[in-house]
Formats: sequence, C-alpha cells, structure tokens
Amino acid sequence: MSIPEENESFRDSIGTINEEGKRAWVYPKKPSGRFYEYRKYVSYVLLAFFFAAPFVKINGNQFLLFNVLERRFNIFGFPFWPQDFYLFVIMMIIMVVFIIFFTAAFGRIFCGWICPQTIFMEMVFRRIEYWIDGDRGAQIRLDKQKWNAEKIRKRSLKWFLFFVISFLVANIFLAYLIGSDRLIRYVMDGPMEHLSTVSSLLIFTAVFYFIFAWFREQVCIIACPYGRLQGVLLDNKSIVVAYDHKRGEKEVGRAKFKKNEDREASGKGDCIDCFQCVHVCPTGIDIRNGTQLECVNCTACIDACDSIMEAVNLPKGLIRYASEENIEKKAPFKFTPRLKGYTAVLVILIGVLTGMLFLRSDVEANILRLPGQLYEHKDNNIISNVFTYKLLNKTTKNIEDIHFKLKSPKGTIHSVKQGEIVVPAQGLAEGTLFIEINNAALSGDKNRAVIEVYSGDDLIETTSVTFLGPRNYK
Repeated sequence: MSIPEENESFRDSIGTINEEGKRAWVYPKKPSGRFYEYRKYVSYVLLAFFFAAPFVKINGNQFLLFNVLERRFNIFGFPFWPQDFYLFVIMMIIMVVFIIFFTAAFGRIFCGWICPQTIFMEMVFRRIEYWIDGDRGAQIRLDKQKWNAEKIRKRSLKWFLFFVISFLVANIFLAYLIGSDRLIRYVMDGPMEHLSTVSSLLIFTAVFYFIFAWFREQVCIIACPYGRLQGVLLDNKSIVVAYDHKRGEKEVGRAKFKKNEDREASGKGDCIDCFQCVHVCPTGIDIRNGTQLECVNCTACIDACDSIMEAVNLPKGLIRYASEENIEKKAPFKFTPRLKGYTAVLVILIGVLTGMLFLRSDVEANILRLPGQLYEHKDNNIISNVFTYKLLNKTTKNIEDIHFKLKSPKGTIHSVKQGEIVVPAQGLAEGTLFIEINNAALSGDKNRAVIEVYSGDDLIETTSVTFLGPRNYK
C-alpha cells in the first residue's frame, strides 16, 4: 500500500518491539461496531464447532479425528487409513491452494475471522481480561500499579481462569488426537490410571496458557508461517483492510478536529489524527502506514474509525476493505488471470479427489505370494500357488461371509481357514489362499491373476496377483 511522503511516523521494525529492542506490550482498546458484532457471531459458531466436533459421530465415526500415532484420520466422518494416505495428501494440497487463492484475493481475512489463535485470543481470553482488568487505560494503570490487594486479586483471578480455559482446550485438543471415546474412558478411570496421558495433557495446557497469557500476538507476527506468505501472495489488486490516504491526507495532511471548521476549504484530510485505529489494534500497528506484516485484517480499526467519522459528521469508510488499486484509481475488484489460474488448479484437484473418493472401497484387499514359495505341479497338469491375504475393513460394521473368486484365468481358489471369514469393524482379517490353474491356461512363467472378493453376493473388492508357472510349459 502506498505510504504518504509526509507521514514521518512510518517505522521499519515490528510494532511490538520498542527502541531498546524489548517487548512492547500491547494494550488494545475494547473494540465495538458492526464488524466486531459479525466477528462475534462467526467466532461463537466456530467455537461451538470446535468443542462439539470430537463428540459428533457419523456412521459410528468421529466427525474429526487426527490420530497421528495410530495413523487414523476422520475428515467429516469419513475415515482415512494409512492405505488412503494419497487421498489425505490431495486434501491437504487443496487446502493449501485454497488458502493461497483466498489470500491473493482477500488478503489475510482468514487470520482475523477464522484462525483459532485469533478467535481464542480476542473472543475468549481478551474478553475475560476486559472483564477483570478493564479497558485499555485501566489495564495500563493496573500494570504500573504496585502489588497491592486489588492487583493480586485481579491477577490471581485472571490467571486462574486462563489456566482453566487452557486445560479445557487441551482436553478438547486431545480428543481430536486420541478420540473422544478414549478420552472419556480415561477421565472415568481417573488420572492415576493414565499418567502418560495426563502428562501430555498438562504439556498442552502449559503451551496454550503460555500462548494466550504471554506470547499472544507474537504468534501471528513471529511464529505463524502464513503471515510470512502474505508479502508474497498480495498485490495491489488484493482486498485488504486499508487506509484511504488520498482522502485522509489531501493537501495539508492529517490535523486535529476543530469544531465548526471547514476542513475541505482548509485542505485538511479527513483523518483527525485521533489514534483510535492504533489504540484498538490487537497487534499494535498504525494502519495509516499501509499494509503491514502484523495486520491480521480483524477490522477493529474500521469500526473505530467509522465511529469517529460519524461523531465528527464525516463520511465513513476512511479505513475499509479495499485494494491499493481501488484507493489510487477507484478501480473495482477484478478476477485477475492469477486468480483464474488458482481457480483452475482448485477445480482440477477437487475433481481428482472426488473421482478417487468414488473409487475408494470400504475393504482394502492385499494379497501376496507366500515368501520363499514358487509353485507346485499337481495331478492333471494343475499348477498351484500359495498366497497370504490381508483384508482391512474401513467401516464401523463387521463384514461377514467373505469368499474369493478367481476371475481370470480360469481356475479355482481355496481358503485354508475353515468356516466363515469375517472382517471385524475397523479391523483386519488374515489368512492363506491356494490358487490352482491348469497349465494350459498359463501364458508363461509369470501370469496376472484377477481375484474378486465377495461378501455374500456383493462384490466388495477386486485385486490382482502374479501367478507363477513353469517357464517351458509346452
């Protein structure tokens, strides 16, 4: 974003570091306004989703599960196993491309409206802080105040509530990793029965407490890689939270507001230099210096500026969602060739993923020739091979009455196991198969045999193996 030449307050270091290189603590003023109300509604919905998702089940599968240790994942109730890793990779690529596309078009809006870090910080922990410590001025005075009874009481209450919420968030986070059923069982068993899990829980709690009680906006500025991508992905056509410097500065520049003055005649800009946009910013920047690394597009400055403009009878929108091109040339938003390219890639990837999901079977059959075994020549010119099979059931129901048929070439297939083969829900069934084919039906020493797996009369999977025969069979 262009920077007015007369603005001497522009800085070349991050806003949370002071001149001595120490942490400059940010005391944002409590925001209010229409965008803040919209953000609250979005945040409450996402918070409800976050706390409910591990306990919601679809067809017996947890709605969202990311069990890294056991390599089991559920996405919207759809189970993914290690054998489905390629699907998971495609989904992650789609997510990355979508984020790139969305950032190129609308800037860092994800950070301000959807990011869990921002939602918890601004809509949970910060609101508790406003309730206990008061607004910006009261927080600054309390920090400078000596440790008396009032400060000890407020600090103790705030830190206790921060710890309780961090502990609750850690439990929900653990439910995403190990499953809600297992977490509930561990809670019912008591902490002494699962000390390793309790240790992990306390580590998560400490991490969350550290982030929200002390590290705070530094996550967005220093730790988050997405913030670093912003400078690469944005251009002058991207929609961001922007200050209209042409309207705010004009000929004379910014100037304090004086009652009954004619600012237009005096050449003063609409910015009255009240610093409300700076005081309300959760990352401590001055949006009037242009698009910056720390800006998370939370819109707090828009609400603050609009309320001031309304109070002094000036048009709203001095700070608004706009592109640099819109501010400089009044150009409307355009679907650029770059965005069209991202869209094409997204459509292709989503199409590939959809096709693979339709082709994905509920049972994964893995049939391999028994190691160290070649073939056996039997009576009536029959060639026999021994195979082992593993059947993985990806569903939450037992699959019964499993049997195998040899589709090609013509021959017979026998299972060593006696009785009915059952694949348990989300489990494995293993065994041994004998495939027998007449030598005349073979075309050489290595032949492709197609095996069909049935559950009753339903074909549930088709796979192929290499069947060995004599090199010189004629």
